[in-house]
Amino acid sequence: MDEHDAAVAAAVAGELRLLDPAVRRSPERVGALLHPDFHEFGSSGRHWDRAAIIEALATTTGPGAAPAVVSRMRGVRLAPDLVHLTFDTDDDGRRAHRSSLWRRSRPESGERWLLYFHQGTPFGP
Repeated sequence: MDEHDAAVAAAVAGELRLLDPAVRRSPERVGALLHPDFHEFGSSGRHWDRAAIIEALATTTGPGAAPAVVSRMRGVRLAPDLVHLTFDTDDDGRRAHRSSLWRRSRPESGERWLLYFHQGTPFGP
C-alpha cells in the first residue's frame, strides 16, 4: 500500500471506529479520534464542537445500539496531511450523506489521523 492509500485507509478506519456504538459511548475513545479543533454540522442542522459531541455521544448511545449502516464510502487525499471522506449512513431509517475531513497529527507519541470536520445532510428514500 502506498502512502496515499495508507492515509485514506487510516481515515476510513477512524471513521468506522466512530460509528461503532461501543466507541461512541466512551468519551475517552471518541476524544482520541477527534482533533482539538473539531467541529460538526450535524444532520439535525446543529453545530457541534468537540466537547459537546463527546458528551452527546456518551449520553445518547445505548448499550444495545446497532451501528449505522454505511455505504458508498470514498476517500481522497487533498493534501499531504488532509483526507476527505464521503459516505452515506442509514441509522434505523434516518439516512444522511456525510462528509469528513481527517488531518494528520504528529504528536510526540506518534503519527495519528484525527477527525477535524464532519457534516451530515439528511436525504429521503
